[in-house]
Amino acid sequence: MGDQTLPPFGWGEVLSRWQFGPVVTAVAVAFAAAYLWGVFRVAKRHPARPWPWWRTGMFLGGLAVIVLATESGIGVYDDTLFWVHMIQHLMLIMIAPAMLVLGQPVTLLMHSSRNPVHTWVKRVVRSRAATWLTSPWFGITAYTATIAGTHLTGFMSVVMTSTALHDAEHALYLVVGYLFFLPLLGREPIRWRISYPTRIFVLFLTMPVDTFTGLILGNSTTPMSGMGPRPAWAPNALADLHSGGAVMWIGGDGIMFAFMMVVFWAWSRDGRASATSGGWLESVRRANFAGLTGTSAQRVPATGTANREHDEGTIDDDEHLAAYNEFLARINAAESRRTTGSDGKSR
Repeated sequence: MGDQTLPPFGWGEVLSRWQFGPVVTAVAVAFAAAYLWGVFRVAKRHPARPWPWWRTGMFLGGLAVIVLATESGIGVYDDTLFWVHMIQHLMLIMIAPAMLVLGQPVTLLMHSSRNPVHTWVKRVVRSRAATWLTSPWFGITAYTATIAGTHLTGFMSVVMTSTALHDAEHALYLVVGYLFFLPLLGREPIRWRISYPTRIFVLFLTMPVDTFTGLILGNSTTPMSGMGPRPAWAPNALADLHSGGAVMWIGGDGIMFAFMMVVFWAWSRDGRASATSGGWLESVRRANFAGLTGTSAQRVPATGTANREHDEGTIDDDEHLAAYNEFLARINAAESRRTTGSDGKSR
């Protein structure tokens, strides 16, 4: 409920006023410790190829955004000012999940662990359930249903009067946001490999969800219920609701556009790398592989479909590894026949 004892909101209040959330703090510290342990393990096992520092910064930054959204002044004022509440929502469903995805925690876990953990993780992320949950179409549906369902129905009024539901809503935003951005911004070893133009199209296709929700809230004639008593310094409830709609519309679209630019930048970098080295080198590797094993190394994954390759369009997947092992087995068998006579005696 709204707190009438709070002073007028200012951006200085974001860092000067904090509310301790034991569950959020404990989870954030646990994930940070586990991630840093993985970074240490990779550096110890592969000193020549340490874990990228910027991915570590992204993951830890994502955890920091969660703490900032729920325990700083934003969390303190989220049930007093609706527009601050909407800022919190954008941080939890867009900014924090995207940063966690860029941190690649699953890949780090696989690189820092040995069997059977490595194999188990790989099987889980490529299982049918994981493939379904990480589908871009499931992500679009879940994101749309979450944004519209929690803002344009009576659910918001109920959440504002229940601490447990409020916390559950925060967890829902993080999970849905992570699943939505995983195939679009991440490079985890999931089965989905989506081309860069398709990623940009999916982000563009999802942008109207924030626009539509913001416009509905911004033109509503009924104030949001459940906010509780309003301090004397706060704007009236209807003006506050309209400001929240503007945050969802302008802020949500702005963040989504920024992610589109990130994907475009990654696309341009991959294009330059392929033009300078990867293209001809990969074609040579494919030709040599096909000549040795008698299999086709030209198979390229279908864009936007589930497949088994970790590195899109290369010959480093499980199927090609199996073919190479068969090739080695044939060599060993031929060598054994050459050195051993029909009577079983060595020549």
